[in-house]
Amino acid sequence: QLQLVESGGGLVQPGGSLRLSCAASGFTLDYYAIGWFRQAPGKEREGVSCITSSGRSTHYADSVKGRFTISRDNAKSTVYLQMNSLKPEDTAVYYCAADPRITYYGSSCAYNYAYWGQGTQVTVSS
Repeated sequence: QLQLVESGGGLVQPGGSLRLSCAASGFTLDYYAIGWFRQAPGKEREGVSCITSSGRSTHYADSVKGRFTISRDNAKSTVYLQMNSLKPEDTAVYYCAADPRITYYGSSCAYNYAYWGQGTQVTVSS
């Protein structure tokens, strides 16, 4: 069974940091583009950041530019989302999604991804 598993969420104070991980079960992420999305209660799902399989193409939402960094370690078949200077408005369930067909990201991370994880909760609160 092919699954994506997110980890690293939790409760953090404003200004703090978290690192989310996205790993695969049943397949390797080496040849997959990965997108990170989030959804807060009552809000639409938002594309946060994304990276192609080569790592040469990335995209960040304006709301996280300069604070979040996406990276991948294909040797570990894991994609990371380093989140710094967290704000209360970053509170959401964060999901990763994977697709082997994406070779370039332009102005957004939106795509019909083949696989989605179950999500990890990030809460930024004092």
